[in-house]
Amino acid sequence: MIGAGSWGTAAACLASDNEPTVLWARSPELAEEMARTHVNKRYLPEYALHDRLAVTSSLADALDGADVVVMAVPSHGFRSVLEEAAPLIMAGAPVVSLSKGVEQGSLKRMTEVVGELLPGHPTGVLTGPNLAKEIMAGRPAASVVAMTDEGVGASLQRVFNTPAFRVYTNPDVVGCEVAGALKNVMALAAGMSDGMGLGDNTKAALMTRGLAELTRLGVALGGNPLTFIGLAGMGDLVATCMSKQSRNRYVGEQLGCGRHIDDVIAEMRMVAEGVKTSRAVVALAERLGLELPIASQVAAVVNGERTAAETIPALMGRQMRAELYGIDGS
Repeated sequence: MIGAGSWGTAAACLASDNEPTVLWARSPELAEEMARTHVNKRYLPEYALHDRLAVTSSLADALDGADVVVMAVPSHGFRSVLEEAAPLIMAGAPVVSLSKGVEQGSLKRMTEVVGELLPGHPTGVLTGPNLAKEIMAGRPAASVVAMTDEGVGASLQRVFNTPAFRVYTNPDVVGCEVAGALKNVMALAAGMSDGMGLGDNTKAALMTRGLAELTRLGVALGGNPLTFIGLAGMGDLVATCMSKQSRNRYVGEQLGCGRHIDDVIAEMRMVAEGVKTSRAVVALAERLGLELPIASQVAAVVNGERTAAETIPALMGRQMRAELYGIDGS
């Protein structure tokens, strides 16, 4: 498990229930403290790590003999860490991404980055409505593992499945990955609605039309429409837009209260993927000739081009259309 943030740590604990697992932390100080105290005090201070989980700051030690590599690194650092790790990864070892973002500049999904740096390795994602604290607390949850190789997907299903964490398989890597990235942008929008005190009707409308945008972009890139009404789509969208634990929803809420994005990000320890992803998905949509009105308004707020309040007339005053317009990616 490469990356000792909150979700990387929680996923490593899940895997430890079934297989010997090593968690890599970039910071030697954090790795030493976690190995000594068996707690990730920086990100999950209230929860003990799995008894069988090992922790190291050495990539070589973490990857030595690893049959599966899981990348729990934010999208903006994903490529650089994988470039460093690539020479140490066993030939043919599956690489699973936990990152829910799009690479800046290239506009590539994380599995595309894996394919570029490690051609020939099975690659996919583990994604769904998986808030780390609730996973660590052992509360029932479900997720999806999507792999290019369905046989490998079934094997990884067994790696992560526990009595409190039910894992499904899905061959639609593209759809699962797009849903995971874009739902963070929609969570920013939902948070803005909370910050402005707009109420439940507004938030429900944002989430529903946000799901339409997830589907539109995902289908245009080759995803299966059914993926977006499943755990990777609607499930993750609901959790991220509604939960007080959601970093992206929190950032949106602060923007809705009138704060500047730089001030909000400066005080946060963990990454809100939706901030940078909003710009990337809008650029990707433009490349494909798609309309993503909510994502575009979120990106405008993040870029300082307008306030959260100014997005309301921009969205409500759009041309009237049929509800299912553009769902098929057109």
